Amino acid sequence: MLGTSIRDRRLERHEATRAEIIDAAWELVREHGLAGLSLRDLARKIGMQAPSLYSYFGSKHDIYDAMFCEGWQAYLERSQATGEPRAVREAFRAAARTFVDFALEDPARYQLLSQRTIPGFEPSPESYAVAVEALEMARGRFARHGIADPALVDLWTAMTSGLVDQQIANDPGGRRWYRLIDDVVDMFLAHVKRRRR
Repeated sequence: MLGTSIRDRRLERHEATRAEIIDAAWELVREHGLAGLSLRDLARKIGMQAPSLYSYFGSKHDIYDAMFCEGWQAYLERSQATGEPRAVREAFRAAARTFVDFALEDPARYQLLSQRTIPGFEPSPESYAVAVEALEMARGRFARHGIADPALVDLWTAMTSGLVDQQIANDPGGRRWYRLIDDVVDMFLAHVKRRRR
């Protein structure tokens, strides 16, 4: 039959098993922390021998790398699905809430994406490109509202990440720092206004 493609079932099975490994790895790091990810436990969870994992990932860092890419991809999709209000203040409040909500719903994922807690782990250029895409999306939002100074983007990421870090460290599951989002956005925009003068 012309025009039909032949499915590569072996590749499909391989990719399905990789996805199963990544899903199981997320479950384990949510239970035991990022540093607690054991290849033996991971293999047992999906019903294979630990050496068999190397048929799908070259190393434990490769598993972290796939998780890093998947995490940033999930954030991009969440951000793109969230509408952007036209008013500056509401746009930045919505952006802050999207990031903080995403981070707080899965502290292990946030730790992998935003902190350097795994000795020797560096994301691959391909995975890091997804993180850069997320940052570029934020820069685009800033540009649409007339903010072009890279230092202000740095300040924004420091402020929003600071809220997440404080919330996770000092009031997990609570709202003590979360409720400060609007205040942080207002302070940030007031600072932007002063800089423009």
